[in-house]
Amino acid sequence: MTESQTAVRPERRAELAAGLARVRARIADACAAAGRPRDEVTLVAVTKTYPAADVVALAGLGVTDVGENRDQEAAPKAEAVADAGATPRWHFIGQLQRNKARSVVRYADVVQSVDSVRLAAALDAAAGAVRDRPLDVLVQVSIDGDPDRGGALPGAADPQRGLDPVAAAVAGADGLRLAGLMAVAPLGWEPDRAFARLAEVAAALRADHPGATVLSAGMSGDLESAIGHGATHVRVGSALLGMRPALR
Repeated sequence: MTESQTAVRPERRAELAAGLARVRARIADACAAAGRPRDEVTLVAVTKTYPAADVVALAGLGVTDVGENRDQEAAPKAEAVADAGATPRWHFIGQLQRNKARSVVRYADVVQSVDSVRLAAALDAAAGAVRDRPLDVLVQVSIDGDPDRGGALPGAADPQRGLDPVAAAVAGADGLRLAGLMAVAPLGWEPDRAFARLAEVAAALRADHPGATVLSAGMSGDLESAIGHGATHVRVGSALLGMRPALR
């Protein structure tokens, strides 16, 4: 990627600055309403389909954490951003195939979407081969327990997809660190209902794994509810970056 492709146009920087100010204000208001310190919540800017130049601009505006959900887009984007001198913390937040693990662990600081023992094992092997420190992992949890959707299943006996086996596999892996949970509110559920249930699951996990304190929940439309129920990270795309054509 050339330098011109990571150069930030002044008008685009202004758009991003305005979006960031609005999102930061929403987070601050939600923290205040929940009686929580503002610094307990980290904004993860979801930059899928947006160019590397936007990531460089956001980093310049003080955004420290960036989320991507497709390796084929994220890998070259992370390289371009690094070449431009920006060093955000990269979160992989999408469904991850095991054959992509070796690529993802090269640039991701956090993988938020581990939902099976097999995927945990693949990431552990990849991380051990190419990294000099453990990879932070969030177990993606299915709030509604639907086995046909992504996410480990709370209370399930399934040795591959049950939340307890997946969490234990991550916690026991030399190349991984169990940092906490990630979830998306199920379609058709009110956010408060979904995130209240997630808070219960997170509390149970912390009883067994006290260091698993991260709770990634809430997006552009429901971040206030997520913060009210204990989210430590919110994943925001359109409210921050606006609606733009997908990358080709």
